[in-house]
Amino acid sequence: MAQQFVLKTLLDFASAHSLRGYPGDCAKLHGHNWKIEVEVIGSQLNEVGMVIDFKQIKKYAKEVVAELDHSFLNDHPYFTEINPTAENIAQYIYQQIQQRIEDDTVKMHRLTVWENDRNCVIYSE
Repeated sequence: MAQQFVLKTLLDFASAHSLRGYPGDCAKLHGHNWKIEVEVIGSQLNEVGMVIDFKQIKKYAKEVVAELDHSFLNDHPYFTEINPTAENIAQYIYQQIQQRIEDDTVKMHRLTVWENDRNCVIYSE
């Protein structure tokens, strides 16, 4: 079995949303302090001995999260038709970071979105 390295970095953002069609309190405007765990995977080390620099992963993640931070997610172009559930937020962030990774030897592994200390979504492809 080939070696693999999974690198993880954490970041957070705050935003508000309301869930369209939800039969409960989450249909009302409310906010979260989201915590995001970004995991990338690779099997090759570069000349320095890294899969990818953590700074690069954070840069990509921060670019995506900056669009969402301190916003009303329902107004974001991606979420005007798609409900801003934790699941859809995880998928969006994962795919946006994957698009930014320019190294063919590194891929997104999974993304975890925590909406509070007890509830999270883990997304992978």
